Amino acid sequence: MSTAPQTTVDDAEVAKFEAMAAEWWDTEGKFKPLHMLNPTRLDYITSQIAAEYGRDLTQDAPFAGLRILDIGCGGGLLAEPMARLGADVVGADAAERNIPVAQIHAEQSGLEIDYRHTTAEAMAADGEQFDVVLNMEVVEHVSEPLAYLTACQQLLKPDGLMVCSTLNRNPKSYLMAIIGAEHIMRWLPKGTHEWSKFITPDELFDLIRQAGLDPVDRKGFVFNPVLWTWGISDRDMSVNYVTASVKR
Repeated sequence: MSTAPQTTVDDAEVAKFEAMAAEWWDTEGKFKPLHMLNPTRLDYITSQIAAEYGRDLTQDAPFAGLRILDIGCGGGLLAEPMARLGADVVGADAAERNIPVAQIHAEQSGLEIDYRHTTAEAMAADGEQFDVVLNMEVVEHVSEPLAYLTACQQLLKPDGLMVCSTLNRNPKSYLMAIIGAEHIMRWLPKGTHEWSKFITPDELFDLIRQAGLDPVDRKGFVFNPVLWTWGISDRDMSVNYVTASVKR
């Protein structure tokens, strides 16, 4: 009898990102939206980690001694900055073709990052533990969000921090993320996102609580089409948003 852990991986979703794997570090390619958003994501992530663990971001290697998992790491857009800040970083992705792309770029950048083709469920079954789990733009692509978030909770040490971002589900998010990004701007291939899988902030907070975590913060990622920049908002979570939660 097989004892392999169940998985929430959606094979169709994985196939979408494997098809784009070689373009992860092309700032004008299919991942241009993520490159544009990345500085704002990093501002939020680093401030949350620093607050939770009492780290001074002005110091060298402020995250030294912290073990961080970037689940759904893609080509390493978040894993590499975490490594530069001194963390011991594991990058995991269910899309196998992403891993060599991430490994090669890390080597070229002189960074040591443990990249793995695996899932949250498999790592949890192996007893892996982390101080921080970065769970960015993944939950809207899995088959069972609660089971997936529960695996992420199991991967955290006591008092560990999870940062989770996703897309709200409402008419505006359909207009911006599907019609705008995929059909008009063509930043992403058509079909990259399924609007029905988007999750409202209240739904996500409820799922996080059911998974055994304590939500402590949520903010919106807001795009300014005039300045062509992203920012963080305390109020506007109508399209992209991010949450922080702790394992008490």
